[in-house]
Amino acid sequence: MDDYKTYNGKLWKRLSFNSNKVWVLMNEDKSFFEKENKLLIKYNLKQDYEYLIKKENIKPLSQAIPKKNPKKIKKNKPLKDDHHPSHDQNIVTIYTDGASSGNPGPSGIGAYLIYKNREKKISEYIGNATNNIAELKAIKRALEEMKKFDIPISIYTDSRYCLGVLTQNWKATANKELVAEIKKLINKFKCVKIIKVKGHGGILGNEIADDLATSAIK
Repeated sequence: MDDYKTYNGKLWKRLSFNSNKVWVLMNEDKSFFEKENKLLIKYNLKQDYEYLIKKENIKPLSQAIPKKNPKKIKKNKPLKDDHHPSHDQNIVTIYTDGASSGNPGPSGIGAYLIYKNREKKISEYIGNATNNIAELKAIKRALEEMKKFDIPISIYTDSRYCLGVLTQNWKATANKELVAEIKKLINKFKCVKIIKVKGHGGILGNEIADDLATSAIK
């Protein structure tokens, strides 16, 4: 595979940053283009925004972690999760995850909502943020998607931080406004339970949410 590509008259090289595949701007002689002693990167050549990072943080392409392919779920068939086989059809089940490349850095959120035999997937880029902000915003975005407030909701997250600041009276020294907004949103519903699950523990819904969040960055 040719690791170089010309796009809009500029030469880019495929390399790795924080285990993610990125495009790095190069000079015509294939040396790094440097600005303010930093390298200019993009996650996707078609995106308008660019990032400046330290040269030492760029790694060979071989160090990028391959993107996971979550199991596909067929539409219009009863949904099943091996770790939660007894989904109550009268409860909205939500899996959320946030991802940050750099912490802080380019971030994305993922939410996977299940109700009866229906599902909805949310994958959105949120700009530069910390991982904790991304985790919180994933929960907030999922709740904002709900149109009815009388249906009980179970939210599964692999973030101990979210569980703490939203349900265990942890004092939020940062992100106070965001935490307050989510708590206010939660209070609108009949019942919202937030449940901690193990990240990358083979739980299908959690793996799907993780893929949605990381895909939003790329």
